[in-house]
Amino acid sequence: MISIAGAAGLVLMVGCHNAKSPDAASRDIAAADRSAAHEVAEARRDEQKDMSTDGYNLAVAQADGEHKIAIQKCETLQGRDQQVCKDQADADYDAAKANAKAAKVSQQP
Repeated sequence: MISIAGAAGLVLMVGCHNAKSPDAASRDIAAADRSAAHEVAEARRDEQKDMSTDGYNLAVAQADGEHKIAIQKCETLQGRDQQVCKDQADADYDAAKANAKAAKVSQQP
């Protein structure tokens, strides 16, 4: 009983790091790209409407979009490479958000 549960758990863990098919990956990357462009355009409209000059929301929207695209590209990799790619995408995303926040704080009087 325990070995069956262990084998099932192993299958689930291995399945999480399988590469997507090239067609599925292309569709998902394109969808992430469209979503990112939409988010950035929306942030630009909001910034212009509010006459905001700090650019924080726009920078975060761009970082969010780039993160979505990077994660979809990571899905084309397998195993450890996929996880390393996702970890790097997450680190880049966190750094971009931190930079946007730092820029916003430095512009405040």
